Formats: sequence, C-alpha cells, structure tokens
Amino acid sequence: CRLRFLLRRELSEVPKDSMEIHDIIPDHNALLALEPEEVGGVILEYLNALPPGAQGPLNRYNFGLPHTVRDYPREFQTNISQVLMEGWMWLEREGLIAPKPGEQGEWIFITRRGRQVKNRAGLETYRRSDLLPRHLLHPQIAQRVGSAFVRGDYDTAIFQAFKEVEVAVREKSGLPADLVGVQLMRKSFDVDDGPLTDFDSENGERLATQHLFAGACGCYKNPQSHRKVGIEDAAEAIETIALASRLLKIVDARKRNKVD
Repeated sequence: CRLRFLLRRELSEVPKDSMEIHDIIPDHNALLALEPEEVGGVILEYLNALPPGAQGPLNRYNFGLPHTVRDYPREFQTNISQVLMEGWMWLEREGLIAPKPGEQGEWIFITRRGRQVKNRAGLETYRRSDLLPRHLLHPQIAQRVGSAFVRGDYDTAIFQAFKEVEVAVREKSGLPADLVGVQLMRKSFDVDDGPLTDFDSENGERLATQHLFAGACGCYKNPQSHRKVGIEDAAEAIETIALASRLLKIVDARKRNKVD
C-alpha cells in the first residue's frame, strides 16, 4: 500500500503546466479512433516532453491512473484509459520504452530509439522505414531508395530504383549514352542480337524478357521522369521497388554478348 501511495504522490508532483495527453489530442473521439501504434506516438510525444524530475508518468501503474485522463469527459475515461494502455504496450513491444534497470515495480525509461523518434511525426517516419524490406532488395537499390522512402517521397524512390536498372543495363550492355529508356531496353535485350540477351533460352522467352524490361521502364521510370505521379501508398511503392530490384538482379546475372 505504501508503494502505491508513493507512486500516486510522485505523479501528483508533475508540474501542472507540463504537457498532458489531452493537450496533444483534445478530442476524445479522435483519440478513441486511433490504432494502437498511433496512440503509441501520442504517448511517446507526451513522455518525451516531461520536464526534468517528473518521473511519475514513467510507470505503467501511474500512467493508468485516472489522473492521466482527467480532462476528458468522465463517461469516456475508462475507454480512453484502455486505449492508452494499448498504445503503451505497443511502445514496449517495439522497444521504444523498456523496464528501468534496478527498479522494482513497473518503472520504465525511454530507450535510445524512443528518444530519436520523439513524437508522432518521428514515429510515422520510423514505421515507414520499417516497412521497406531492405534484406530482400538488391543492395544497390536498398541504399539508393531508403531516404526517399522514409520521407514518404515514393515517386522519387521508384524513379531512383529504375534509374539504377537503366544505368546497370547501359554499363553492362556497352551501348552509347544517348540510348535511353525503353529504346535502351529493347536494344539491350533484342531477341536476335541483344548484348544482354540469353541465347540459351528459346525465342519466346527472349521476347518476353525484352518486353519485361521495356515495359517496366515505360510504366515506372518514364512517368516519374516527366511528371509527379503522386503515389501515396507505401505498399504500392514497395511492390514497384521490388520489381526494379528483381530486374537489377537479372542484369547482374547476365554476361555481355559480343555483338558484331
């Protein structure tokens, strides 16, 4: 009982002018509509903004007390407390907060990653960076597209991925620099005399490969070169980048043919 009393007292000592959850999301309906990871961003912003010496909220029990939700309508406080705890548990699972070493009870500290993320905007960036499967991508593409993808600039990320394919095709084929885009792909994988054509495959497969490279370049690189396509869906961007990665791996595996 004394431990609970001390926890409550420490929580009551948080300065009244410090940020509250209500200051970040004043609309209770908006807070209740958030997914756990979005709630986690709100909580992380709150915890990172605590003034020096305000340790009370850095405890799961304290955080779950009515004090945390006192500024919301009373009839919604129980539901809001439950939603906030979902967000708290998400932060623990992601390693953004962790049990405080050497302490008893439910004390936590904000991890190095949690300090870097800081707030909802930083959390959104963190979540985007975690979506891109770098371990599955061609290393060169993973390196080139990473920063643009994290910023949410998917048009640039896709353009950069297919630019890497085009550069690799030109270098491996030995074709001149003034041959670009679709024409470069068609010439490089020409069915009869392409420098990157696999002549061990049958004619239909050669033609399909030529169409694959030319079509991908025409669909995904050329539009990004000339206008803002406006891709906003991360999953669509990942799928398209993965296609460029596969094409680049094919180019890496090809040997340059001697063409008269």
